[in-house]
Amino acid sequence: MVYINNFKHLKLNAEVIFPFLSLFFLFFSTNKLHAQRMLFDVPDSATLSKKDIPVIKTGNSIISISGYLQPQFQATQEAGAGEFQGGAFQGTATNRFRLRRGRIRFDYLFHDKNNRPSTYFVFQFDGNEQGVNIRDFWGRYYENKWNVLSVTAGLFARPFGNELQLSSSSREAPERGRMSQILMKGERDLGAKITFNPRSEDNRLDFLEVDLGLFNGQGLTGPAEFDSKKDLVARISIKPQKVKSLGNISIEGGISLLTGGLVNNADQLFSMQNYNGIWKMQSAGSNNKGKLAKRIYKGADVEISTASKNWQTQVRAEYIFGTQSATRLSSQTPGSYPVLSNLPQPLYERPFRGGYLSFIQNLKNANNQLVLKYDWYDPNTKVRKESILPENGLTAADIAYYTFGFGYLRKINKHLKIVFWYDWIKNEPSGIPLFERDVRDNVFTLRTQFSF
Repeated sequence: MVYINNFKHLKLNAEVIFPFLSLFFLFFSTNKLHAQRMLFDVPDSATLSKKDIPVIKTGNSIISISGYLQPQFQATQEAGAGEFQGGAFQGTATNRFRLRRGRIRFDYLFHDKNNRPSTYFVFQFDGNEQGVNIRDFWGRYYENKWNVLSVTAGLFARPFGNELQLSSSSREAPERGRMSQILMKGERDLGAKITFNPRSEDNRLDFLEVDLGLFNGQGLTGPAEFDSKKDLVARISIKPQKVKSLGNISIEGGISLLTGGLVNNADQLFSMQNYNGIWKMQSAGSNNKGKLAKRIYKGADVEISTASKNWQTQVRAEYIFGTQSATRLSSQTPGSYPVLSNLPQPLYERPFRGGYLSFIQNLKNANNQLVLKYDWYDPNTKVRKESILPENGLTAADIAYYTFGFGYLRKINKHLKIVFWYDWIKNEPSGIPLFERDVRDNVFTLRTQFSF
């Protein structure tokens, strides 16, 4: 496991390096570019015509319909793997066909008499072999006096980081990284946000976007809000900019913050405590009912692209650290309060960190891409390897994972692409039974995506 030590220095310094890296180009950039399609993108006549999306125009209104379908075949080393590669393999199965996503989206955009966006509405649902669910259901209002503010409310993507907001139809890798899925499974949540985003081309701050939102917290992982605490999410981002001094490369990025938590309904509330130099998971007393188990995420992301289109190179990096509250056996945000035999279970606070680095290389043109991605997630930064022991109150939820994914993406035409992908997954060795060494859980994915 030498490679783990090699990345230790990088992760420790990322808390200082990434925030400055994501903002430094403010002082060198000049020209605005068009960003990649995100979950919160608003269609206009220009973008819709380029994508051949069906459009209905009635007066000052635009109605568009779009969608995509992702049939795929997967194979893994052992049954039960693949939880973060599209869902764990069931029973004794080590290969499967799946309909990973089937999305249909309806957009409605209304312009005022001066042809400025006024009201926007989105409905999107997802269907596969397991059922049909709503993915987006939200509305947005634009103020048109200063052309800088908008308000969004409903079920929509939380404005945190880059990977969480990048649409599944546009991502090169089949799935988001392990950390993104654990911290914010489903990406969306119920809430509202206000956005500062100058829409006039003559506004000197048109490169800047600031989001501030309030959300339930558990996202789509549960049926409803189960406590009164909300998550405050904030993000400051810079739209794609050309840096002439560096050969017209494009740079974009941002910094994000989430602060919130879950109300603990049990007498005990567990966190990491140091006893004579040994870190253990312990409860500070037995009178912790009603206390807040903290959720605090801090992140920074940056994306760099070269000017060449045929041989374009893209590099994306994101780093997130903070405190995560979950359960004894999982560091994933619970969708409903955990109970056992009708008794509320204590919550567990863990200091975490993680991130990813992606490299995307066009091969002669944008229809052929080589993709490399490394991501890691350390759910408990106080312990490593053999110090993760059951007698110290620790479980498999405290084990760090490192994933190296690589693949080839081929766009047959504007409506069909194929992805060949392999995830090489490594967990750190520990003192937890069945996790003393690396688990055999690598996954191969062959995905097709049909879109319109």
